[in-house]
Amino acid sequence: MAKTPEEYFSWNEEYRPLLEKLRSLLLSTELEEKMKWGIPTYCLQNKNIAGIGAFKNYAGLWFFNGSFLKDEAKVLINAQEGKTKGMRQWRFRSIEEIDEKLVLQYIAEAIQNQKDGKEIKPEKKALIIPVELKEALASDSQLVEAFDSMTLSCRREYAEHISEAKRPETKQKRLEKIKPMILKNVGLNDKYK
Repeated sequence: MAKTPEEYFSWNEEYRPLLEKLRSLLLSTELEEKMKWGIPTYCLQNKNIAGIGAFKNYAGLWFFNGSFLKDEAKVLINAQEGKTKGMRQWRFRSIEEIDEKLVLQYIAEAIQNQKDGKEIKPEKKALIIPVELKEALASDSQLVEAFDSMTLSCRREYAEHISEAKRPETKQKRLEKIKPMILKNVGLNDKYK
């Protein structure tokens, strides 16, 4: 993962001039540059507004809450239709495609939208406890107490871990593996955090 924009750009020589141009436009505004997920990200009051990156066939400028942009020039696309709700991407294949005035217009609108509080809030996923876990909880009061004391996201991780298994044997193995973790009040993915 790149630690600086310069390091990120050095890994993407083909699109480096394009990325540097987009970066200069973003930095000419009030946005603050940060590295998030190994890519240059531009924020306003710690809220993600835009990001830039290189891909196989293009360099992109994306807006985290781009669905609120008017997009009168019809340049934005939803890169993952059906998955991405707010993010919109603007693709460039050459530096000549960058219309500075238009790009700055879109950035200014994205900044104003953030100031106006326009943002997509993530939907809260329901906690659906699989039958196997329900049965284990019903037969062990200590397990129920430990499970109930965990955060909703921790409980959801455990429930999904079991639900995602296709075979009943795998579900049972996973259940046996997580019981001691729940009793120790350890989240399923704590070792990765």
